[in-house]
Amino acid sequence: MGNKVHPRAFRLWTIYGWESKWFAKGKQFVTSLSEDVRIRDYLRKSLRDAGVDHIEIDRTPKNLTINIYAAKPGFVIGRAGAGIDELKKKLMTEFYRGRRVTMNLNVHEIARPALSGVVVGEQIARELESRMAFRRSMKMAIERVMKAGAKGVKLTLSGRLNGAEIARVETLSQGSIPLHNLRADIEFARIRATTLQGVIGIKVWIYRGEVFDGVVKSETAAPRLPSPSSGRPPARGGRTGARRA
Repeated sequence: MGNKVHPRAFRLWTIYGWESKWFAKGKQFVTSLSEDVRIRDYLRKSLRDAGVDHIEIDRTPKNLTINIYAAKPGFVIGRAGAGIDELKKKLMTEFYRGRRVTMNLNVHEIARPALSGVVVGEQIARELESRMAFRRSMKMAIERVMKAGAKGVKLTLSGRLNGAEIARVETLSQGSIPLHNLRADIEFARIRATTLQGVIGIKVWIYRGEVFDGVVKSETAAPRLPSPSSGRPPARGGRTGARRA
């Protein structure tokens, strides 16, 4: 189960919530879902240097709120907010030209970038694209993650590593990764590095501690979930779930 199901999808409604929060029927659901996917792809490509962890989208009939959680929020905001205003104009031109939609764009800083699977994976991808040896990049990433307070980390790279003629898979890990424990806060990400020899796939698992009543039980890991006062039904084992911040 742990190797076949996305760690976040496996824990939905137990310790995690949805990153898209809206309601639609029929064709409107298809349109809204497609827009969410395209908006996230556009923002990740435009803000690759900002270290975007995840993007939350809230919709109402006439309002759209996009929350960007990044390791470098200043890169997105720019001087006196010029960057975020320009990004909002580009989004309106790209996706909502001629439509009456009020867009709100908020940028949040993530507490510990080294505990974000996406940030760690993108850092490895940049190092591979700059021709760094893959083993050195993986070992350096594991060291950064463990120093940040993670209880376990696993990295898997697949492709023509170091320009080899035959593609292969290499895995390095440290600590524990309890994929079957629903209380485990597992950060997972899939990243692609485009090198001269071809595409290298990167998978990152980071175990940040167990979640009890919406609080990550770890002295060093940053709490990621709010208190369970949101009125959600209790999770398995009688514990109250909490949606992702």
